[in-house]
Amino acid sequence: MLRLEHSWSWLALALAVLLGAKPSACGPPPGPRPNILLLMADDLGIGDVGCYGNTTIRTPNIDRLAADGVRLTQHLAAAPLCTPSRAAFLTGRYPLRSGKWHLGLSCASPDDHCHHPLNHGFDHFYGMPFSMMADCERWELSEKRAVLESRLDVCFQLVALATLTLTIGKLTHLIPGASWTLVIWSAVVCLLLFATSCLVGALIMHADCFLMRNHSIAEQPMRSQRTTPLMLQEVSSFVKRHKQGPFLLFVSFLHVHTPLVTTENFRGRSPHGLYGDNTEEMDWMVGQILETLDTEGLTNSTLVYFTSDHGGSLEARFGNNQYGGWNGIYKGGKGMAGWEGGIRVPGIFRWPGVLPAGRVIHEPTSLMDIFPTVVHLAGGQVPQDRVVDGRDLLALLQGTARHSDHEFLMHYCESFLHAARWHQRDRGAVWKVHFTTPIFQPDGAGACYGQIVCPCSGNRVTHHAPPLLFDLSRDPSEAHALTPDTEPSFHQVVETVARAVAAHRQTLIPVPLQLDAADNTWKPWLQPCCGRFPFCWCDRDADPR
Repeated sequence: MLRLEHSWSWLALALAVLLGAKPSACGPPPGPRPNILLLMADDLGIGDVGCYGNTTIRTPNIDRLAADGVRLTQHLAAAPLCTPSRAAFLTGRYPLRSGKWHLGLSCASPDDHCHHPLNHGFDHFYGMPFSMMADCERWELSEKRAVLESRLDVCFQLVALATLTLTIGKLTHLIPGASWTLVIWSAVVCLLLFATSCLVGALIMHADCFLMRNHSIAEQPMRSQRTTPLMLQEVSSFVKRHKQGPFLLFVSFLHVHTPLVTTENFRGRSPHGLYGDNTEEMDWMVGQILETLDTEGLTNSTLVYFTSDHGGSLEARFGNNQYGGWNGIYKGGKGMAGWEGGIRVPGIFRWPGVLPAGRVIHEPTSLMDIFPTVVHLAGGQVPQDRVVDGRDLLALLQGTARHSDHEFLMHYCESFLHAARWHQRDRGAVWKVHFTTPIFQPDGAGACYGQIVCPCSGNRVTHHAPPLLFDLSRDPSEAHALTPDTEPSFHQVVETVARAVAAHRQTLIPVPLQLDAADNTWKPWLQPCCGRFPFCWCDRDADPR
């Protein structure tokens, strides 16, 4: 049985063979167990896909999936950022329950790989063990390099000023005790800081941007123009090896996260610049994977699921160029847990002969629902020793259930509860209560420009008392907040949601804080390196082109 409770969120390609499991009380559908193919885009806006309303970015393969299967219109990420959303996806639990906020590989030694997928339920892994960063392309929207270089530049300026002051003090005898030895050492430190600032970008690219196959480094540094064909080659090879099935294959695309690595064949094809090019290439990759299923005769025996980990990034822009996605009519984006644009994502299922083609479902569902659904289809049983927040979707997808099993859903930004949703089935209403919202920069911009994402706490958020209330069934874009004057049920709704939040909090158990100072400090001795650090280089993958 797949043990996914402590699985990490991975930004490339995770592969697993689904093994035998205990029988479920309700049992899987009659007939052989299906193969399960899970496809997850990174930072894709729901408005970037044709079947969700986009008319200018071409996504024919994703659209075909929707036409041949079931499309969810209120499919929600459990968090508005990559890792916690994926942790919830893999465990069926709110990320707050696991404390999983970011990536990592080793704990005590560079080879222990304590956080590697193979130590958490997967049988095979190929991909990036760390985050896909703009630094991997020496790109203008750098994340880590820009921060490190700015800090080094400040240190360099301070030491340079100190060196100049000591030199003047020595020459003019205005600083007692100033010596040429101190001046020389200050100058040496100044030069080292300057050199380090120049080298840091290259070091980051070699240190953090690499591919692994299982426990071995396959390519370091990663050569981005080869990554797409390598990923597709890995998928094809896996499917052919395991076509006797059943198998579980989780393909986590690098697309469409910055730096928008796009092969030359797709550059310039979209009217929406590099982001559109990258989205169209991802759709082509989906088509190639579906073609592999067709070729191997596995289409009718495979459940295919497509989604994104959260909404598109609004802050990903440089000058007049927008490098993030479009969230359609929904307010907000990546990093915003309360607003729909940060958490409403595509949700498409295809299983010919089992799921009705062309079905559209407007009920609230969650990425957390995939875990119990997969366990059910595998003939297994969800863990009974912990709270599982996801719900099995199969009856809803097949049409034997009218409503989602979710009455309430909580929307967290990191560990802070920003909003909650109540599906009032007897009225057909979906209420959204906002307790906290980010302060946009500039005011009214709809995003936090100048930052990577909007903050979750501190002086850059607004706490609402009374909370903001929206009826998503009538106002999905959250344009008009309701008041006691405009909504007679205002107080009843707010009080009902408050009771649900209190009950939910009773189920929470404290977990270790992953991002404390000790765990969030770079440790050179744990750095994966194919060679001797900092000279990390290897290429063990044949060029697939």
